[in-house]
Amino acid sequence: MSTEAPGRIPLHQRSLEFEAFEESEDELLVVGCLRDRRPWVGAADTGPEQVHDMELRVRVRLPDLTITDAEAVMRTVPHAECPAIAPAFAGLAGLRVGRGFTKAVQDLVAGPKGCTHLDQLARAMGPVVVQAVTSRRARQMHDGEADNLLSGNPDAPWARNTCHLWSEGGIGEQKLALGWRPGVGPYPVPPLEALESGAPGVESG
Repeated sequence: MSTEAPGRIPLHQRSLEFEAFEESEDELLVVGCLRDRRPWVGAADTGPEQVHDMELRVRVRLPDLTITDAEAVMRTVPHAECPAIAPAFAGLAGLRVGRGFTKAVQDLVAGPKGCTHLDQLARAMGPVVVQAVTSRRARQMHDGEADNLLSGNPDAPWARNTCHLWSEGGIGEQKLALGWRPGVGPYPVPPLEALESGAPGVESG
């Protein structure tokens, strides 16, 4: 669907951006930003163009993926009282990224216990942390510090039931059983049938 059409007026833009950094061998820093803006607001208007600008920073301990520190920063908000809830997000410390993480976040900071926008950032942190760990392992492979993304444990249920491909006994696990290893071989990974047939150019790891 095209976003451009005659007479169409842009009303709202929301952006979510995350960055993850390796602080040390046993710690990650993950920073998430949420911004809302009204693209129709012009320079002569009295209303704000940007209505939200918020940031959530968490430190994550490796390898158990436990949040050790969390800080919320609310730079642009609609009400002067909004930043009063920011300290509540320090309560994310102690949560472990894994199964049940989203519910744990909601129990802590959803609804009147938090801020709906910072809550969205916090819930999105889980998948970002997982991707950051995978990217870290890929970098280690690139530098010759690791053999594959599973770090010696090819049977680890690290992504089980997180999506249709990684359903229990599904395509992802079948590819692992055939010898494929994340981070090894072509990207995107060829279809299961190609791995089963041993098609030329398909590496199993």
